Amino acid sequence: MLYGFTFLVIFQLLGEVLSRGLHLPVPGPVLGMLLLVAWAVIKRGVDDRVGRVCSGLLRYMALLFVPAGVGLMLLGPLLRDEGWAMLAVLVLSTIITLLVAGLTLHRLLRRRHPSADEFS
Repeated sequence: MLYGFTFLVIFQLLGEVLSRGLHLPVPGPVLGMLLLVAWAVIKRGVDDRVGRVCSGLLRYMALLFVPAGVGLMLLGPLLRDEGWAMLAVLVLSTIITLLVAGLTLHRLLRRRHPSADEFS
């Protein structure tokens, strides 16, 4: 158990060192997770001890959302005043993102298969 947890913390620490050392706009834990995924791909899997720790942590993942929920409660007045504008921006940006992604895929597929009618 200690081996698996230490293993995860080392990757988080590596991500933090990279993030701060290279002044990257990506949080250290995210970089650490990407490093862990890259390591798992290279090794073609993870050690059983690491897998058991990950399974145990996933069981309690819901607790990690408690601070976000408390933050929403503390920002209640701001959400009450600006909530509709935030929701409108969120919905509009999602629609724009889906349209751009769809058009990009459509053009890439047409470029790859110019004679295929099924993509038009």
